[in-house]
Amino acid sequence: MRGILRQSSKYSYRKTFVIMYFVVGFFSFHGLLAQGIGNTDPYEDKRIEKVTIEITNPSQDIALNERLIDKVRQNLKIFPDKRFLNTQVDFALSQSRQDSRISETKLDLAFGPTGGVLVTIYLTLGDGIGKSVVNGFFKSGKISELPKLYNKGNTFIRLKLEALAIHYSNTNAWYAQPDALLNGNPLVEGTPAGNGYDDWVEGFAHLGIYGITPITDNFLIYGGVSAIVSGSKGEELFTNKTRGYLGIEDAYIGFVTGKTWENGHRLAANISVGRQRYTIGNGFLIANTSSNGGSKAALQSNPRWSADLLARASIKYDNTSLEFFYLDPDELPIVDSKTKILGLNVEALPTASISVGGSVLAVQKSEYGYFTTKKTYSREGLRVFDARFRWQPKLKGQSGIFIAGEAGLQTNVNFPMRAHGYFGEVGYNFSKFPWKPTISYRYASFTGDDGNTDRFERWDPLYSGGNGEQWVQGINHFKVVQNSNAIMHRLQIRLRPRSKLELVPQIWFFKADSKTNLGGNPALSFIESKDYGFETNLTFKVFLSRKIFIQGHVAATFPGDAVATALSPEIPKNWWSTMLFMRYAL
Repeated sequence: MRGILRQSSKYSYRKTFVIMYFVVGFFSFHGLLAQGIGNTDPYEDKRIEKVTIEITNPSQDIALNERLIDKVRQNLKIFPDKRFLNTQVDFALSQSRQDSRISETKLDLAFGPTGGVLVTIYLTLGDGIGKSVVNGFFKSGKISELPKLYNKGNTFIRLKLEALAIHYSNTNAWYAQPDALLNGNPLVEGTPAGNGYDDWVEGFAHLGIYGITPITDNFLIYGGVSAIVSGSKGEELFTNKTRGYLGIEDAYIGFVTGKTWENGHRLAANISVGRQRYTIGNGFLIANTSSNGGSKAALQSNPRWSADLLARASIKYDNTSLEFFYLDPDELPIVDSKTKILGLNVEALPTASISVGGSVLAVQKSEYGYFTTKKTYSREGLRVFDARFRWQPKLKGQSGIFIAGEAGLQTNVNFPMRAHGYFGEVGYNFSKFPWKPTISYRYASFTGDDGNTDRFERWDPLYSGGNGEQWVQGINHFKVVQNSNAIMHRLQIRLRPRSKLELVPQIWFFKADSKTNLGGNPALSFIESKDYGFETNLTFKVFLSRKIFIQGHVAATFPGDAVATALSPEIPKNWWSTMLFMRYAL
């Protein structure tokens, strides 16, 4: 503390402390604002574990069946360990249906054993007459055609419609000490949740239109536009004010071109620009490119993902891709750091069992602050070097081990900085056991700053996130301590009693890397212990039908000595939360 007070002699002890406290607090709360339950669509943007294509009425010509399956697979252009994007798959299947030998395609999705998605495509063969087919709601006027609006040749237009309602409750939010843990938070308005039981409801509706059409036989243009209306009522984590918000979500345009050779090799180029979502890998560096809560409401349902601007250009040869991007995240106006990122991302599948990737990021502009006991720095000039891998030797869906890891190094061109973040995960899938359990252990570490050195060492989490199985580490705990100056142990079991039902219990143990925690929650700026505490939670997910999805959780978080001593003489209480939402989507 003395190091802070020596920076300015013209302020008294008390004034200096108060100013530093609120400045640090303003920037420190930035990281948790957009973190809710993650994506309410349990499959969108998830890692693909397996792709299966089946013909429901196969012909007697086995060679023909194989050719049609291969044609659909080439149109899909999705492979294990890539991300599942529903609009992309819909576009691809619309192309496949232009072959008159294929009269119908059906997409079926299921929870994968290691947290991804199992993709199955069912084909129904037609009569092969070769007539041109025009269908969709615009043609027939039938509600049953939705979400398909128009489909002729390689032109496909679809509607996006989803709506969600959620109930969320906390008992002893912020360990029953909201005054201390929310002091300086710019989102606080009115009375936030705290000691005792508090609950609120929120919801959103998302409406959009997306399409793709050919300009030439080998050059297609695509785009999408959508809007989200959201609202919240009750006593949530930062406020008890009723709020509503309407805003544009997606608004982008792009083109794709490519070539497939007779030997099966594929080359594709894809360029797009506008408001759209972006994720690197499993979200270790970038996942939450938009903010929720505050004036936008819907803090926990987390409906918004699209950046203010994303420009991306990628080239892909077979299973190797190279992508350049420019990212301007959509942050809440009150805490907008004005961060702009240039990046390069490479991904490859050297073998069927190994996937690898690497990224280089450069922050071109930012007003986000870093704090030490001696100086204040800026995120501007940050450089990130990241590498990741995943090894799963058994075929997807079979019993077997899997190992994954990722490591990043952060430096800054404007001042001495060297921060590290990494994780390692090992798990085993028991596909023959009842409920097909997958058990895994993950260790993650993000450095804190060492005040005894001349360089800055605190890891910057950037826009890491996703959901509680990615990088929202602890349903409750993450709201207090994000992915910086933290060491996390996670034991997780994934259970699938049915293909459309999944249970995920977790146990978390949280430690600090350093007792100097400036840049974290201001109440925990200097801690006497490295024990943050532990959490146990259970999440369930179930599809009642193709259109209706329900998810819920219960979580209990127990404060450690680091929290207890920082809040002394007040006594922190155990924090409980529950959540239940229902989502409808076409």
